[in-house]
Amino acid sequence: MPYFDAASSAPLHPVARQALLASLDEGWADPARLHREGRRAAMLLDAARETAAEAVGCRPDELVFTSSGTRAVHSAVSGSLVGRRRVGRHLVLSAVEHSSVLHSAAALEAAGGSFTEVPVDRAGAVDASVYGRTLRPDTALACLQSANHEVGTVQPVAEVAEVCAEAGVPLLVDAAQSLGWGPVRGRWSLLAASAHKWGGPAGVGLLAVRKGVRFAPQGPVDERESGRAAGFENIPAIVAAAASLRAVRAEAAAEDARLRALVDRIRAAVADLVPDVEVTGDPVRRLPHLVTFSCLYVDGETLLHELDRAGFSVSSGSSCTSSTLTPSHVLKAMGVLTEGNIRVSLPAGTSEDEVDGFLGVLPGVVAEVRERLGAPASPAASPTPRASLVVDALGRRCPVPVIELAKVIGEVPVGGTVTVLADDEAARLDIPAWCTMREQEYVGEEPADRGSAYVVRRLL
Repeated sequence: MPYFDAASSAPLHPVARQALLASLDEGWADPARLHREGRRAAMLLDAARETAAEAVGCRPDELVFTSSGTRAVHSAVSGSLVGRRRVGRHLVLSAVEHSSVLHSAAALEAAGGSFTEVPVDRAGAVDASVYGRTLRPDTALACLQSANHEVGTVQPVAEVAEVCAEAGVPLLVDAAQSLGWGPVRGRWSLLAASAHKWGGPAGVGLLAVRKGVRFAPQGPVDERESGRAAGFENIPAIVAAAASLRAVRAEAAAEDARLRALVDRIRAAVADLVPDVEVTGDPVRRLPHLVTFSCLYVDGETLLHELDRAGFSVSSGSSCTSSTLTPSHVLKAMGVLTEGNIRVSLPAGTSEDEVDGFLGVLPGVVAEVRERLGAPASPAASPTPRASLVVDALGRRCPVPVIELAKVIGEVPVGGTVTVLADDEAARLDIPAWCTMREQEYVGEEPADRGSAYVVRRLL
């Protein structure tokens, strides 16, 4: 069964497995002890740190291992904010950051601080000059991911790092999605990453803090990891994480070219094979293995289940998934379609036959789900068009409000309007996105007795 969800967690790399098994026999002792077993464990830990630091592009004494990438981000944000508390309690972050950064920002706000989200363009990228204008005299920290986890867009980290350096604000880079493909360029100050994203074992994160960056670890500390990550180090997992990072870097150039070609095939084929689909993210400045697209008139959770039944494991940032009923904050910030969203992220070794198999199955799956939901094949023209219509979609979840809109748009004349009554949060995003895709005019949102009224004017 092809696994196409490497952006969530990559399969364990063979080198990681070998290193993990070997270090279980050699790295079980306490590296802080001076006996023979302790010294052996300390040597393994030091070697892993040097390997990881070389891959990150920092000094070994600037890097510590944490229990996860999320923990690394939380520690980086909290330690930086306290270390620079005399400057202020303001945080800057892009609108498409990972939830670990968003949760840290929310915690800061709850404690009396503040944060500013930098908007992104329709491809999901920030503008360095716009980012720079959000920096304030009381900004203690800026955050920017190296590449987006949902759509694959690569951010202009080096340019933003220069802007931050000129303003005297440290920049934290969440490099979880990109570190396996190469180092993060530019004058960043802090960096966080997660081993299971590149084929290492889960439960290992990296936190790099450059010398000279004011940083005060929060919570109880001990002598482990320079006081920045308390608790006994999981040396076998750390060794496996470092070994796999070195291995995937050695393979990165070849896999980049191969997977990029496969993703280019998916990007082109999806648009040709599936009607009413929007491929999101930057087509050029992107991760080589990841592509995301959204299908009109499709329930995202149902689509995932049907693809799983067909033998393909993919993921989604859709507003309709089993874990959340709120739209993806990434897709929302980009202003693209959120319904029927599919993320395909290819692990190393993915074959052309597997991709061809996926493309062979996808059109039929989408068509079947659309038929089940009663989606229109194309807007039907009415022989007696009315100047305006009201569609009541209250109490109905995505993508039903958009489906109902599409069914009746042909019943009003060019210049006529359709008002959709809906109380699903996704309608606020997906109705304007539908208008963009179908070249109709989104007039705007009006208050209603329940929910909101979304007004669309027919142009074609």
